[in-house]
Amino acid sequence: MWLDRVAEGGDPLVPRAGLPGPVEVDVAVVGAGYTGLWTAYYLRRADPGVRVAVLEAEVAGFGASGRNGGWCSAFLPMDRERLARRAGRGAVIALQREMFDTVDEVGRVAEREGIDCRYVKGGTLQVATSPVQLARLEAGVGRARPWGVGEDDQWLLGRAEAERRVRAAGVVGAAFTPHCAAVDPARLARGLAEVVERLGVPVYEATRVTRIRPGRVETDRGLVRAEVVVRATEGWTPTLPGSRREVIPLYSLMLATEPLPAEVWEEIGWDGGETLLSGTHLAMYAQRTRDGRIACGRRGAPYHLGSRVRAGYDRDDRVHARLEAVLGELLPQAAGAGVSHRWGGPIGIARDWTASVGLDRATGLAWAGGYVGDGVALANLAGRTLADLIAGRDSPLTRLPWVQHRSRPWEPEPLRWLGVNAGLRLAASIDAAEGRRGRPARLRGRLLGRLLGD
Repeated sequence: MWLDRVAEGGDPLVPRAGLPGPVEVDVAVVGAGYTGLWTAYYLRRADPGVRVAVLEAEVAGFGASGRNGGWCSAFLPMDRERLARRAGRGAVIALQREMFDTVDEVGRVAEREGIDCRYVKGGTLQVATSPVQLARLEAGVGRARPWGVGEDDQWLLGRAEAERRVRAAGVVGAAFTPHCAAVDPARLARGLAEVVERLGVPVYEATRVTRIRPGRVETDRGLVRAEVVVRATEGWTPTLPGSRREVIPLYSLMLATEPLPAEVWEEIGWDGGETLLSGTHLAMYAQRTRDGRIACGRRGAPYHLGSRVRAGYDRDDRVHARLEAVLGELLPQAAGAGVSHRWGGPIGIARDWTASVGLDRATGLAWAGGYVGDGVALANLAGRTLADLIAGRDSPLTRLPWVQHRSRPWEPEPLRWLGVNAGLRLAASIDAAEGRRGRPARLRGRLLGRLLGD
């Protein structure tokens, strides 16, 4: 939907010129999604003389950056206790506080550079529709308190206040954080690519990278030599030789309704710009778009053997039908609304579910990713951090605990196929059991935690 709307606005999505042949630069960035484009942006803003080139197999914003839920959020997809054991509690708190500011940084840059990404900072509302879900939200807010999430950063809402914001069916309470902005993700990615080009960075599209090595990037259009090579490929990382077990590409699927009538929106409410999250394990995430649609998504699509990434996996009739049903259950006012778009794509997940960013100075190979679907803001922080690492600056960003973190590789097949899909089925079964019985499925919950590496 996002890319369709960009095209309707006059962006033809025709690939830019590909790599003209062998070139030499200071920094080669593989991937024209948020991570790669933010890295190029901050490198050139800090040093207009640094030679940077961005290489992209499709078009800027083709991957998760152009097809996500449009949440620029401060959520941290990582194990805080594990990071604290390595770097200390204070460092993890600093990371969380930096993420709060990152949400604002994206808005600041969009305004400064004239990127019309429809940025609206309305926060996130996670609704509970059962006592079990509400208890889980309460526990989550309590667990976050020692990690830099104060009473002004996240708090609980009673039923009346939650319904005042969004009249979801059966809501008994909610958790709210102001640290999230809704954006049009394709407009952000495409606009950022234009800004990077204005700064003098070529974005070579329709240029498929076949291998990354120290000092060189091999493509189907020629060799790129570079002192530093940045891997910014997220869910497509397993397609690169030698990287198949770095992350798994787990598919998240979305749909968008047709614009809803004004009288339906009067019944729903939801006019504060909040992004919306359900309280289930396989949570539904959603936003109200500027033209009156609901764009929502949910996990649940199967992981594909061998970490395969294929266009055909972007749609799954069974998963999309279930997503449509979940939307109708949570917001019955929208049940039966026409669906204009169904799509999906892979997100990158590291074995310990911990995002990371780093640079190996011995080889010149840099990376960022493993965002677990929370990459809109994290990619901005990653780009700023990579710019400092590459320039050799010792900054507060380079001392954050996710920097230089290395996740262990995923298990070989078919173990990871069995484990990941078992985890998805287990999460769905927990939601179903809690809905039937009205109490937590503790045994299955502990098993799910073990599968996720908790």
